[in-house]
Amino acid sequence: MTEQREVVIVRWPGQSTGVGSSEAAEPAELTGLAESFEDGLARLLAAYHLRTEAEKGVAVGGVGGLPGRYRAEISDPRAAFRDDVVLVALSGGVAVGCLVVAGPVGGRAEVKRVWTDPEFRGRGVASGLLGAALAWAADGGVSSVRLSVWEWRTGAIGLYERFGFVVTESWDGRERLVCMERAV
Repeated sequence: MTEQREVVIVRWPGQSTGVGSSEAAEPAELTGLAESFEDGLARLLAAYHLRTEAEKGVAVGGVGGLPGRYRAEISDPRAAFRDDVVLVALSGGVAVGCLVVAGPVGGRAEVKRVWTDPEFRGRGVASGLLGAALAWAADGGVSSVRLSVWEWRTGAIGLYERFGFVVTESWDGRERLVCMERAV
C-alpha cells in the first residue's frame, strides 16, 4: 500500500501562499530544502516539456533536444521566472507539482506550466495549485486569468472548466491550442 502524504502548496522561493490543499509550509521549514526544492522544480519542468514535445509528435532525445527557452527554464528556473509567481506542491519535502503565474499585465495574469508528477495524479495536486493561483490573483487585484492548453489534454481542460475557465478567442496562433479565460 502506498503511503498517502499531505501535499503542501508553497510559493517559490519559500514564501507561503497561505492557501492550498492543506496548511502552507512556513518559510523556516523550507530553508533546508532550498537546493532540492529548485532541483525538484527543474525536474518537474523537464518532465512537462519533454511530455509536451512528445505529445506534439516532436522527437526529443532528452532535455538537450528541447528548444533553448525551455532548456533555460529547466537549467535556471529562478532566472527564467524571476518576474513570475511560481507555486510548487510538496509531499514529504519532494516537489510533486508546479504552476507558474505570469503577469499581471493590464490586470490580466496567465497560468503556465501546470504539471503534476504522474505518480501523484488524482490526489488534487493540480486543483490545489490552481486554487492557490486564483487566490493569489484575487488578492493581487487581478481582473482575469487566462491560460492555454493543448486540445488533447482533455483532463486538464475539464479541470479548468470546473474552475470556471471558458474557451475564448485565441491569442496564440499555434494549431490545436485552446485558449481559456475566467474573471477573478
